[in-house]
Amino acid sequence: MLWCGMPWSVCHASAMRFCDQQTQYSADQQDKLFRFGAIIKAELEKSGQSTVLIARSGLDLSRFGVRYSHAGISTKASQNAPWSVRQLYYACDEKKPRIFDQGMSGFVLGTNDPSTGYVSIVFLPPSEAAELERVALDNRQALQLLSAAYSANAYPFSVRYQNCNQWVMEMLAAAWGHLDIADDLRTRAQAWLKDHGYMPSVFDVGFPPLMWLGAFIPWIHGDDHPSDDTAHALYRVSMPASIEAFVQRSVPNATRMEFCHTDRRVVVRRGWDPIAEGCQPAEQDTVIALE
Repeated sequence: MLWCGMPWSVCHASAMRFCDQQTQYSADQQDKLFRFGAIIKAELEKSGQSTVLIARSGLDLSRFGVRYSHAGISTKASQNAPWSVRQLYYACDEKKPRIFDQGMSGFVLGTNDPSTGYVSIVFLPPSEAAELERVALDNRQALQLLSAAYSANAYPFSVRYQNCNQWVMEMLAAAWGHLDIADDLRTRAQAWLKDHGYMPSVFDVGFPPLMWLGAFIPWIHGDDHPSDDTAHALYRVSMPASIEAFVQRSVPNATRMEFCHTDRRVVVRRGWDPIAEGCQPAEQDTVIALE
């Protein structure tokens, strides 16, 4: 997923790199990221769960106080590999969104900063997990909820576009709202989310003319957002933080684990409070050496 609600010079540079440049890792960086993924996968195996919500850090959104940019659904029963992440991604060559099942190692390699990265896991009670697993493994339903048009800053209550996190939210709505497959599934999923109090993340771009520059980037749009928001240089967008806030508020007994890594260690925390910036452990955290 790409987000460019940032100063135009940074946005333009990020957008131009999005499709034609992949992050290059050294052998040592790859090894540590693979070990980081293995630690996460081992915790999932120990959890006794079969389906979880997962998010990772990616693009640097620290200007907005945002740690996580990309979410998906991880299932033990994935036909790709156990604990693969089913997610929406934008296929740049085809200029269209796709559903992609990616192993855990590949998922953590999606970070833009190989020296420091974060992954969040939300565990669901058995009934909610089973309902989400049923929908997540149903290819027809996953594709029925896939929009033909991608926008990194898609408005969550419009079916014109979709971003990766909005697809996850609509999967949750289809699962927990017991919505039948039909042509208007996305409309009904969004209505269910609105009826159940879903609140997307709010990005304050800070300078309205910057929003017009999105017209030059094919995966940034503003024509789906309410005119009052655009007049005030605001975007309301589904992000991992808004997904987790919705689950924490509406699903009793949902729990969370957060993982982060530096070049030297992995930190594991249980609970909804975030790990300190810089992957700094607190007394209650588990620390695993990577050296």
